[in-house]
Amino acid sequence: MLPIVLLSVFGIVMLFLGFMKSRAVLLPAALLFLLVALGTSFLDWGHSYLYFRDMLLVNNQTILFSAITMLSAFMVIALSGDFLQDEAAQPAEYYAIMLFSIVGAIMMIGFENLIMLFVGVEILSVSMYVLTGSDKKNIRSNEAALKYFLMGAFATGIMLFGMALLYGAVGSFTITDITAFVSLSRGGISLLLLMGLMLVLIGMLFKVSAAPFHFWTPDVYDGAPTLFTAFMSTVVKTAGFAALLRLLMAVSATSMYDRWWQIVAGITVLTLLAGNLTAVYQNSFKRMMAYSSISHAGYLLIALAALGQQSNGALAFYSLAYSVATIAAFGILLLVAKQRGKDGQRDETYEAFNGLAKQNPLLAFILAVSMLSLAGIPLTAGFWGKFMVFSTAVEKGMVWMLVVAVLMSAVGIYYYFRVVIAMYFRTGEVTAIRVAPFYRIVLIVATVLTIVLGLAPGLVQGLI
Repeated sequence: MLPIVLLSVFGIVMLFLGFMKSRAVLLPAALLFLLVALGTSFLDWGHSYLYFRDMLLVNNQTILFSAITMLSAFMVIALSGDFLQDEAAQPAEYYAIMLFSIVGAIMMIGFENLIMLFVGVEILSVSMYVLTGSDKKNIRSNEAALKYFLMGAFATGIMLFGMALLYGAVGSFTITDITAFVSLSRGGISLLLLMGLMLVLIGMLFKVSAAPFHFWTPDVYDGAPTLFTAFMSTVVKTAGFAALLRLLMAVSATSMYDRWWQIVAGITVLTLLAGNLTAVYQNSFKRMMAYSSISHAGYLLIALAALGQQSNGALAFYSLAYSVATIAAFGILLLVAKQRGKDGQRDETYEAFNGLAKQNPLLAFILAVSMLSLAGIPLTAGFWGKFMVFSTAVEKGMVWMLVVAVLMSAVGIYYYFRVVIAMYFRTGEVTAIRVAPFYRIVLIVATVLTIVLGLAPGLVQGLI
């Protein structure tokens, strides 16, 4: 609970810091606030507590997923040094909103009552609507924010209706009561309960960009400022899947699982196909990353469809590996698109990366490692993430789903390697990309994490 209180206070403090004449203090303050919140979250490690009138559960699972979101937010904010030189930017407001959004993410991750889940989803969603439309002079940003808001409002309505049906079936909003109700039903599951669960699932699947609820994703990712795209593709996805895991664990009794796993499995396959096959045809690196995000939602859904003892660890490790690699990729896109843009327009196509390895071998290496990890190549964190997720499918005997996932992983190698080929085998501009020292350190840390977790995945598995 302490991180929720601290981040709420820190967000307000950040708004007041925005009144200072100098902006230099904002970035260090935001990073310090996140480090303090991250450190205090581990004070409850090894214990299990209920807070806010038993509406929020804090245990190791909550702490682990919360730590991944705070680490992701820390790395994204660390890449935001350009805000301090941009007169049009409002860094104090941006940092405050991001701190508040982490509060919503933690509420989603540790919810014990469906009302807490709803409040968390809304805090996180409203924050993302604002950040997506923060580039007010950019028509694409405005369009993305409007689409995100409309689809988010639609999803919220569906989710609320589902919660009402769940309450009608169980007579309670708490996870404990829902679990007890399902366990005692012994095969006599009511249609009301099943419909309620499906509607809540649909509402949450909108948030994690699973097909066929993914239509807003490419436009929103494309239109939002790149830094906030990195934030939403990591923090929102991690919080969304942690919430889905908690919800589905509550209805994992055999009588109920037999009814919903086939629906989740169908959505999983559809998400894998839609994300990977559409990414192949993209000419924009940023849009490719949007469809890549959809495909990774598909891989994460495998661990939910094959819900078992390994699912928790697989989702946590995969979320960490995906977040680190994605932030590194978007960090380099931010530099390349800005410094190789033409006529004041950012260049986010594959061509912008041509010849990057000759002028900036370090940046090319970092981006290559992140692409390898996202593709699931051995000796990277992404490989072990996929291995753990695929293992859950094997444990449940879902070999057919595993075959689809492996085939789609092969397709993913094609579009991830397009940027690697552009960097190492094509000629481009001779001007080197300028990188600020702190920015370089963050990218190096992300790469080291990807490699270390690829070589020694047990370092994190021991915490799970």
